[in-house]
Formats: sequence, C-alpha cells, structure tokens
Amino acid sequence: MSKFEIFTDKSGKYRFRLKAKNGEIIATGQGYSTKAGCMNGIESVRKNAMDADIVEIETPSVEE
Repeated sequence: MSKFEIFTDKSGKYRFRLKAKNGEIIATGQGYSTKAGCMNGIESVRKNAMDADIVEIETPSVEE
C-alpha cells in the first residue's frame, strides 16, 4: 500500500512525501509551518488526485 510520510526538514518546516508500495518516493509536498497545514496539504492531494486528468505536453523541436 502506498503511504504518506510527514517529516520536518532542516529549517523546521513540516513536509510530506508519498511513497509507492515499493518504497519509491513519487511525490513531495512544500514546506508547511504547522503539522495541521501539512495534513491539509495531504488531504488536498488525496482529494484532487482522484479527479486529475492526464495531460501530455509536447516539447517543440528546435530546428537548426
């Protein structure tokens, strides 16, 4: 099962990372000043990821 981990960075900000079943980090959150803010960030990702569309952005080729 994938999981969210909450941790504090070197500056004391709360951050989260989302780990896949194999332990690979697949997403990270910004720094939050409070743990409650970090939890809100996690809930936002959980809620909005279900409705997210996949969009492919093509990089234009550079002609020489």
